[in-house]
Amino acid sequence: MAANVPFLDLPQQHRPLLNELNQVIGSLIADAKFIGGAPVAEFEKAFAQYLGAKHCVGVANGTDALYLALRVLGIGRGDVVIVPAHTFIATAEAVTMAGATPRFVEIDPVTYTLDPKALETVDTKNVKAVMPVHLYGQPADMDPILAIAKQHHWHVVEDCAQSHGAQYKGKTTGTFGTLAGFSFYPGKNLGAFGDGGAVVGNDDELIDRTRRVADHGRQTKQLHGEPGVNSRLDSIQAAALGIKLKHLNAWNQKRAQAAAWYDIRLKELKGVVAPAKAADRTHIYHLYVVQVPNRDKCLEFMAQNQVGVGVHYAVPLHVQPAYKDLGYKHGQFPVAEKVTGSCVSLPMFPDITEAQVDRVCQVLSDYMKAGG
Repeated sequence: MAANVPFLDLPQQHRPLLNELNQVIGSLIADAKFIGGAPVAEFEKAFAQYLGAKHCVGVANGTDALYLALRVLGIGRGDVVIVPAHTFIATAEAVTMAGATPRFVEIDPVTYTLDPKALETVDTKNVKAVMPVHLYGQPADMDPILAIAKQHHWHVVEDCAQSHGAQYKGKTTGTFGTLAGFSFYPGKNLGAFGDGGAVVGNDDELIDRTRRVADHGRQTKQLHGEPGVNSRLDSIQAAALGIKLKHLNAWNQKRAQAAAWYDIRLKELKGVVAPAKAADRTHIYHLYVVQVPNRDKCLEFMAQNQVGVGVHYAVPLHVQPAYKDLGYKHGQFPVAEKVTGSCVSLPMFPDITEAQVDRVCQVLSDYMKAGG
């Protein structure tokens, strides 16, 4: 039996860092310093500098980051936020958490990110913000999105959960909109040892309020200026992220090399659509997503041959049961429906070897030769 190729290999990524991680985490345990403190402040400063942003606020997870961004912008009941139909539900969920309503739009057929052309025809009634998602590690087409948002006086809140370090025209994602939300879920390019997230921005007042709202609306230890939430980045998670941040660029480069191996091998494989990278962007390949015929059969075939694969995401948001009350119908966003019906995420992690990529592509080729 051929060697197993995992979808993700986090233990391998962590092994070279174990001594440093154990030392830092051990000191926090010894001192019982688990909430706030220097590790959080140091990571917030380092991550903001890495992105080229002025501020970063560590929060409990990426969903909270998007919710908090919307809340401090005053977006709530009666307001509408534009969201691409193809993304993880957390993007729309944050809108719902804020009390607003998501308005779904079509995606670009090449990059799978929000299609700026869709903004030209969308119903703009009550729209207060647009939330472009830098999906799979590739930035959305920000220039036209920003131009249309400016025309309509919309806020732009970037969903950067999958784009740590990706750039659009030389500028890093998370620095284009009014605010941005990041996730540090363990499988992300920059992942914690549990949940974690961050709100990033340049506006002092918005960031100060984000920090307060995320800490129970606290003004001082005993005074609370407004009802807030409990959404703080733990010290241990911040310390781990600070160590891992130093390796992020190298890890992203390794992912790009793996993607290049995939691109070469899949170029001649008819019936399989490899991901396209726009010329004006860098792609950090959080996921390497292909389109295949008879997706469910492909998943079964790959599993039988010990290749780990995933699906991101099988059901577009406009037809999710959670949003049935909004009245969207099948067929309303054909590009999103086509992509979600045929997408397969292939193994992708920094230390994946060329031999492992060969194995994945060979199994995929065997699937296609067997009739797809």
